[in-house]
Amino acid sequence: MQIEVLKSKIHRVKVTQADLNYIGSITIDEDLMDAVDIIENERVFIFDINNGERFDTYVIKGERGSGVIGVNGAAARKVQVDDFLIIVSYAQMDFNEAKQHQPAILFPSEGNKP
Repeated sequence: MQIEVLKSKIHRVKVTQADLNYIGSITIDEDLMDAVDIIENERVFIFDINNGERFDTYVIKGERGSGVIGVNGAAARKVQVDDFLIIVSYAQMDFNEAKQHQPAILFPSEGNKP
């Protein structure tokens, strides 16, 4: 049996840009991506702590060390700059493997630093 479990979580990261005229996705500082094993083009789920919005999209690699969290395209209407987000991804795995799995969880510091 395969089940879906939490793989990666960035908890309380601040939105630094919202670009309605971009083609879509979320831009994440590459340092943050590395810290929780998220890769470019991976599907992620976004939860806006400030307004309760929830949506999913894919990741674009942002400049390393920049602290960028940019919500792009139509999803830019769901957030505001300075909102706090939770970004998560899930993985499918065998039930017994899942019982041993430990997700990568990050609580970024000021400036969206790992």
